[in-house]
Amino acid sequence: MSLQNKNAIIYGAGGAIGNGVAKEFAARGARVFLTGRHEPALTKLAGEIKEAGGRAEVAVVDGLDETAVDAHAASVVAEAGSIDVSLNLVPRGDIQGIPLVEMSVEDYVRPITAGITTNFITARAAARHMIAQGSGAILALDSGSAHGSPMMGATGSIDAALDTFIRNLAVEIGPHGVRALGIWVAGIPETFTPEKLSAVNNQLPATPEMVQNVLDGLTEARMTKRSPRLAEVAATLAFLASDDAMGITGTFVNVTSMYPS
Repeated sequence: MSLQNKNAIIYGAGGAIGNGVAKEFAARGARVFLTGRHEPALTKLAGEIKEAGGRAEVAVVDGLDETAVDAHAASVVAEAGSIDVSLNLVPRGDIQGIPLVEMSVEDYVRPITAGITTNFITARAAARHMIAQGSGAILALDSGSAHGSPMMGATGSIDAALDTFIRNLAVEIGPHGVRALGIWVAGIPETFTPEKLSAVNNQLPATPEMVQNVLDGLTEARMTKRSPRLAEVAATLAFLASDDAMGITGTFVNVTSMYPS
């Protein structure tokens, strides 16, 4: 499952999942291009990757800015020769814990608009270059909540939109040798903090005990009765990005989800 000599752009790389995935990709031989809106977090991550013997580049890019994304993609191709992997981990701003009938229009619509916009912009930028080179993999991530997820605000709606977008994109770009696919995953224990929980659901007290209660509830709700670890998520994405997964496209891999795919 090597990523040797592959060039991978990770959008939203400064977060917990981005950190784990970037390090995994780099450890498997990829040159990772780390993007996000907060340079210090990206620079710190790049330094850690380089200290471990990997290759990493940093660029401040807003994943919602199509001009900036297109320009950065072009610069990667100009410098490295190709874009082999594109992964979008840009936060959507989901709000949960409020009944739909009590939500504001803004809180419901915002994550849908932001989520599909950034995934469309980054996938389109990568796909244009990948089609020209005849290869590549576009990866997405959501929680798989499209089929019945009460009290989760717009999370199910944006997950459904992203699922459909990736599947339709896969059909269009597949004949050019380019794949589009993703994973369903939610509630990775290493990424949960009181602050992050409160940002998504301010109806819950932001305490370590509440975080553990939420994680315990998620574990019980999963089909396997166990939560995915960050290392497992990163390894799964690395596999999907590799040539070992060349026959997989147009689908979402279910990483210990609550929902059957």
